[in-house]
Amino acid sequence: MTPFRESFVGWTGLSNDTSRYEEHRYPPFQLQAHILLCRQLLGLPPAEVSPNLRNFILERRRPNGSFNQVKVEDGGDGHVMHTWWGLQSLAALGLPLDLRAETIRWLQACQLPIGGFTYAPGADVGAVDDVDYTWAALRALHLLGAAPVDREGALRYLASLRNADGGFGHRPGWHSNPTACYSALDAVDTLGERQRILEKPVPRTQPATTRPKIAQDLKVFTLQVQAPGSGSPSDAVDLAAALTIHLWGAKNAKPGWIAAAQAIAKQRGVPVTFFPANEEYGTHAAIGGLGDYNHISDIMAAPGKDPGPSLAGTGPLTWKEFRKRRLAALEQADGLLYWQFGDNEEYARAVLDESVERGGYAAISTFHFGNPDFPNSEPWLYRYYGRLPFITLQDAHGTEAWWWTDVLAGFRTLFLGTEPTWEAWRTALKNNWVAAVRHDALSHYQTWRHGMPEVLEFMTRREDQWRWWGDRPEAIRRPHAVVAVIRPEDPYEAGRPEQGIALRVRCWSDATTQGVLKQERVRLVRLELDGRPIETQPAHSRDPRGRLIDRYHRAALPAAPPGHHVVSALVERLDDRTLVVVQREFEV
Repeated sequence: MTPFRESFVGWTGLSNDTSRYEEHRYPPFQLQAHILLCRQLLGLPPAEVSPNLRNFILERRRPNGSFNQVKVEDGGDGHVMHTWWGLQSLAALGLPLDLRAETIRWLQACQLPIGGFTYAPGADVGAVDDVDYTWAALRALHLLGAAPVDREGALRYLASLRNADGGFGHRPGWHSNPTACYSALDAVDTLGERQRILEKPVPRTQPATTRPKIAQDLKVFTLQVQAPGSGSPSDAVDLAAALTIHLWGAKNAKPGWIAAAQAIAKQRGVPVTFFPANEEYGTHAAIGGLGDYNHISDIMAAPGKDPGPSLAGTGPLTWKEFRKRRLAALEQADGLLYWQFGDNEEYARAVLDESVERGGYAAISTFHFGNPDFPNSEPWLYRYYGRLPFITLQDAHGTEAWWWTDVLAGFRTLFLGTEPTWEAWRTALKNNWVAAVRHDALSHYQTWRHGMPEVLEFMTRREDQWRWWGDRPEAIRRPHAVVAVIRPEDPYEAGRPEQGIALRVRCWSDATTQGVLKQERVRLVRLELDGRPIETQPAHSRDPRGRLIDRYHRAALPAAPPGHHVVSALVERLDDRTLVVVQREFEV
């Protein structure tokens, strides 16, 4: 028995790993169906399949023969992809393909006048034609011994997807894509017409682009989406300066935090602009038959603008209700939605196709702290290449920006503009002058990129404007320590004194992506004020589970003399004993 087959022997029930993203806690239908299909390919007996997996499939078949994500009693019509997986699942379970006439009529009704198929008759969210929907419908009809009503129209549609590079796009005029090529070729083969389609002349031109030409005087700037919005604004400004972050999207910041950080940046002359970039936890929206999902409301708004209230906890919402109510407030704040993550491909494609057609999600996240690359684990996202810009998503966790430094230093969104302003960012987003770039331990210190070819080429020629590593790929440039001068009126700073000032030094330690501290990488050797050593006291804090979430050295100066002062922290790297001095100037 091969190792691959061995891994499936015990896989007889539901896979619930990702069910927490759906309000009913339903795992994705497609993934459950593929458990059965993999078992069938490996020759494993259907009798070993558990009743919960068998019932999961059967409970989702509609009276019209179609299948979908939620149970029949939850409402909603079927989906052509789920119907194709569902019919194959029946065969894998050794069950008859019943409701043939009803299923055939439903599948035939998915065909649009253009010849291609959409995912359900009369669908009202993202109801577009697509090669995958067409492929699934044709394969399902063939399995049932039937054909589309407009066979020639289906062939014309499939032929219209071919591009000058010889490949096929997901929709007419879209860029070629390997999965689109497979679906198109397998679909025409299902109709017995592969030779006829392939003998047609290849189009002479590639899909047209509406992107304006890149002016050579543009520069490359850095933006971070959902960077830390809690803890020390002083540390955040220092990180922006050290890591060359021009636009800092603060995640779920407390009232006043962004303004405090911006005031510090102005005082220090650091060219960074802070803006709200929130993950609105507890917001979910339903599409009939496809489920009711969270992780659908990630927003950003212009600096100083109110993005409007979150819809979290406002009760059951349909996708159309969410779109109407949330987008209206965002538009008032010159804001936008961006897609973070979704484990249900069919649901995500519906809302993203809706966005391409009518507006909605303005960008798609790629690199993330918990996933090296979403388009790698969810390759169907590549269908939107050239249609929606690809960005990165910090999705910061923890209580202090400093302990998020390694993630901040590892990946970011780059954009083209004349100045690092919000207006330039919105223009770049509109023109798709945007790239997602990763270079860190998770990429094995290789440089991973997503973006339009001309944008990536432009940025590569100007790498000195944004590169954050040295001559050695693993030499990530990051600060070793950070010094803060804290006063009683600084509400967001740990170690705030009751009177006078306090000096705080945080040194580099490894940390988890939840902000839990691990190994120390740098230690404080000495702290000096105006050239004279001063005594410090160690301090730390732990979360309710007893995990270390902050660690620093603090020196209290209840009666610091008036005038200009310089505080210097001498720190040592523990790996190579390199000494580094970090300074801060301040006035009393």
